[in-house]
Amino acid sequence: MRQCLTSPDGGYYTSHRGDADQFGRHGDFITSPDISQVFGELVGLWVLTEWLGQGRTSHGVQLVELGPGRGTLMDDMLRTLVNFQPFTSAIDSVYLIEASSSLREKQRRLLCGENAFNTYKDIGWEAKSKYSVNKDPSKPIWIRWLEDMRHLPRPTKEASTPFIIAHEFFDALPIHAFTSVAPAAEALPTLLMADGRPAAPQPSSAKRPQWRELMVSPARFSGGQEKQKSNGPQPDFELTTAKASTPSSLVIPQSSARYAPLLAIPGSTVEVSPESQTTITDLARRIGGTPGSSVSSGGAALVIDYGPSSTIPINSLRGIQHHRRVPPFLLPGQVDLSADVDFTALADAALAASPNVEVHGPVDQADFLTAMGIEERARQLMEGLKGKGQEAEERRKVIDESWKRLVDRSVKDGMGRIYKAMAVVPESGGKRRPVGFGGDVASA
Repeated sequence: MRQCLTSPDGGYYTSHRGDADQFGRHGDFITSPDISQVFGELVGLWVLTEWLGQGRTSHGVQLVELGPGRGTLMDDMLRTLVNFQPFTSAIDSVYLIEASSSLREKQRRLLCGENAFNTYKDIGWEAKSKYSVNKDPSKPIWIRWLEDMRHLPRPTKEASTPFIIAHEFFDALPIHAFTSVAPAAEALPTLLMADGRPAAPQPSSAKRPQWRELMVSPARFSGGQEKQKSNGPQPDFELTTAKASTPSSLVIPQSSARYAPLLAIPGSTVEVSPESQTTITDLARRIGGTPGSSVSSGGAALVIDYGPSSTIPINSLRGIQHHRRVPPFLLPGQVDLSADVDFTALADAALAASPNVEVHGPVDQADFLTAMGIEERARQLMEGLKGKGQEAEERRKVIDESWKRLVDRSVKDGMGRIYKAMAVVPESGGKRRPVGFGGDVASA
């Protein structure tokens, strides 16, 4: 997944596409910020309520987005947040974690206009945004781009309270897939060396199922006939079950007790994303610190993505092209790849990473946006267009259809149902809950 999506040589996100891109009606998929500006406005308000609820720090705020796409979400957030001067005055910088140079350029044009890139500390780039504190051009809000979150400045005693947004970010991180196989009738190697030689034999007395990794292999076609007869291009690769244990299959499925019951059922499959767990661990420690850390906790992370609330993802790796699902191994580098997010694994990793954080959710996107006031905000926008002619009436219709699409649960794949929201916030001892997760602005 990493090679196909972010390789500098032909990666889906890192290839230069000119003025075209992967997003929107003319791309491969459409995201919530593309559907309605209200989505980004409400995410911005969520950050604001967390800042209020945590004591309104007056400096050192980091506003961070992981995988910001074209910059639409951050643009809607900032347009909303600049109306609250005490918050924008507290912003140290806005950080966008983006590996694609072409997407960084699109983000710069949207967020910074004609302001050019400058080198930022030899680890990234920066530019003055079109937004400023109290709408004073002499106090611009700076945007800084980093290729990797590891370069993001860490919180200190004096500064840095991170508010981190990860919208449709975790679904693009690599996964490992495993299947449970029944005990073999004869001895099989349990571990393969780098050159393919078995490191040790499996005792013939082994009577328990074992995890086998699903590996990406060249596609096999019967006598070369299947590929020729099929309509349209066929994948050049496929998933096959490893004939022996791999280092990953011996370690990764043992990382959580959640996978143990499935091991006993041959044929069961699980998908695990160690990189996702590493990322959420980093986020949690930036917010809550590590055990024994003297840095006071603060900030928050909001994750919005698709995946099951409590079950383990299985067989969810998918390709998306021109708004249709396609085989994930079709045209590598030209097809978007994603997999369902394991929210339970994220929550477990966050709680294990820091004793000073708590996790809320996941909740359906419909519930989160409804609690944040999506209907009221859409109605406000529509009221402002009343009696302004036919074009305004068409715009009112689009606004109405768009917000309803974001919270739709009437069909199985409705966005309000399949997308989930989860928050990582400082541990409060039960004194408060975040807005959108059972709390309200009054309690914040």
